Amino acid sequence: MKTFVTACLLCLGLLAPASAKVQPDNPFPRVKFETSLGDIVIELNRHRAPLTVENFLHYVDIGSYNNTIFHRLVPGFVLQGGGYDNELVPKKAGAPIANESGNGLKNKYGTIAMARETAPHTATRQFFFNLDDNTSLDPESGWGYAVFGVVVSGEDVLEQLASVESLPYHTETGWRDFPKEPPVLIRAKVLPQQQ
Repeated sequence: MKTFVTACLLCLGLLAPASAKVQPDNPFPRVKFETSLGDIVIELNRHRAPLTVENFLHYVDIGSYNNTIFHRLVPGFVLQGGGYDNELVPKKAGAPIANESGNGLKNKYGTIAMARETAPHTATRQFFFNLDDNTSLDPESGWGYAVFGVVVSGEDVLEQLASVESLPYHTETGWRDFPKEPPVLIRAKVLPQQQ
């Protein structure tokens, strides 16, 4: 009975997933992205974006970002991923999360933020790296895009990812800014907590 009740609460979003316990005492957990072009380490900020970080860690913890592609690249703007496998099949997404864009973290070069639809509270699993200081994505006069971490290692790899050729239009999907040869996020894993 207890298992059934727990499962129901998880489905309703009234109970945090098990991954909420990933390094619960670590305010700045680090995640390593092993990509087809090299490794990037991201430091997350639980103080400023607690809901976003827990959501992101959930997908990392269950291995749901593994073998996904970076499917959108706008040079000098953003590199987006986390939503599709290499066959362009969408990955299962959980419930949308509250938009934490007013947390004081800015969409500056090298930060990671949540992608979303037009409505403010629609982010689920997709994320993007800022490839420039994108002040237009900050919440100046409305909802922005929630930054929840920053690249602390592998900035050269981010530059390599950003230099991949991008197509203005992908005929198969109708998507814009699709990389000609999409880089792969082979594995995302939480690094051991630093002492």
